[in-house]
Amino acid sequence: MTITAGTEQAEVAGAPGTLTESPAPDAGDPGPLRPLTGEERGGGSSGLRPPAAIVRAARLIADRYRATLLGRLRLARGACVLLAAGLLILLVVAAAGASTSWDETAQRDAPRTISATQLNLALNDMDAQAANMLLSSGDSGTGQGRFEESNAKANGFYRDAQETISRSLRTLAASSEGDPATEAVVVTLTDDFAHYQELLGRALENDSRAGGKDAAREDYRTATDLLADRLLPQARKLVDANNAVYERRYAAARSDLAVQRIAEAVLGMLLIAALVLLQVRLARRFHRVFNPGLIAATLCAVVAVVSGAQLLAITNDRMKVARRDSFDSVIALSRSKAIGYDANADESRYLLDPDRRAAYELSFLDKSQQLYGIAGAGLDTYDRKLDELWAGYRKDHEDKRFTGEYRRELDNITFAGEREAAEKTVEAYAVYQRDDRTIRRLVAEGKQQEATVFCIGWASDTSNAHFGGWMKALDEVTAVNQRHFDLAVQEGRGALNTRGPLAGASLLLAAGLTVLGLRRRLAEFR
Repeated sequence: MTITAGTEQAEVAGAPGTLTESPAPDAGDPGPLRPLTGEERGGGSSGLRPPAAIVRAARLIADRYRATLLGRLRLARGACVLLAAGLLILLVVAAAGASTSWDETAQRDAPRTISATQLNLALNDMDAQAANMLLSSGDSGTGQGRFEESNAKANGFYRDAQETISRSLRTLAASSEGDPATEAVVVTLTDDFAHYQELLGRALENDSRAGGKDAAREDYRTATDLLADRLLPQARKLVDANNAVYERRYAAARSDLAVQRIAEAVLGMLLIAALVLLQVRLARRFHRVFNPGLIAATLCAVVAVVSGAQLLAITNDRMKVARRDSFDSVIALSRSKAIGYDANADESRYLLDPDRRAAYELSFLDKSQQLYGIAGAGLDTYDRKLDELWAGYRKDHEDKRFTGEYRRELDNITFAGEREAAEKTVEAYAVYQRDDRTIRRLVAEGKQQEATVFCIGWASDTSNAHFGGWMKALDEVTAVNQRHFDLAVQEGRGALNTRGPLAGASLLLAAGLTVLGLRRRLAEFR
């Protein structure tokens, strides 16, 4: 067809051989959507795959939204709502993970590890009290030379330790279900403990018969060998295994928190930036300075981001306090207490079994080195070197010339009053060490009776009394760390209960206020 100047109407559209003239699209209007061709859908010679077709369709839709002010406003609204939703999901996931971590820490990992340390301690205590009963019973059958108070107290402590062991084994057996390796250790330990009780019972029974002291001593020797060779290694294995489980979960939780804190900061800044940018664009386009809905949404977003950041930061910090600052010390101090009870038992064994005195003396020195390690020190020089190194530490806390469990605790001082309590413990330990030399000196002088009274008596100036003072000081520094462990768990859970809901509610409000703030602007296009 030919179009001449001034023609107002074209020939009928659709006639054969004719062309139809269409109105030119307005500037900025992409025009009506058209069906995709075979090539655009991924067919034809172009070789485009279905994902490419989806991308092309998405671009067409996005171009349509960007092409008009109405479309851009809807796009901005959707972006803000999606960012708020993404941040909300992130915080819900983080809070759920933190809640699970606190539950596992407070109800499973820490109690299981503590039960294992109590088992280790009670085994040493039970053996020490058995030796004390044999020492304080006097002559077998007649009871001549019997120390009534010492025997009665030892008997009571023996029963207490026996009950603690039974309770700890039940706790560990229940908590080890589903863990074949730990369960096997608990079963073996339970069987060995039954045999150990049988041996001690036989020793005490023999001691009650006339002339049975030697047989009682032999039975006790067999029992204490079983303790050293099987029971204590298995108990320590349980402590290490349960502590390792806690350590792995702690490391995993802290790793997750590190990623979540970065993601929260990125999403939060993007959300705030999107809301601010939207407010600026609206102010310029509609010549209005403020949009109350968007201002309120921005403030809610700021509150949500800050609350979420605080939630994750507090959780991260309280987990560190619970694990590194407090529970590590609780474990070290519990281990040192068990070693102390074993060392105290070595003194009673030393008096009870003359044939093994040299071995028990070396065992006592080995445990002393585990507690307060002094290179090259023997029992004849240990006291002097301990006093020397301790004086050096009091002048300079960075003095590293001694090692052991007390060094580990003194290097992990964190809380108010902890250093004073720890130093008091070491000083009480030094007093107990000097008492040990008194016992050995009395034995060397042939004063077995005096040595026994000084070792297991309950007068205020005896080794037993000083041992009690040492354990009391140790319990005080352990209690400092235990209190802060409990407080860290409480504060960590508290953050979940306060800042978590605040952040979630603020994000929901931010999304809702964004929609409401744009509603009137969008209505102007209808």
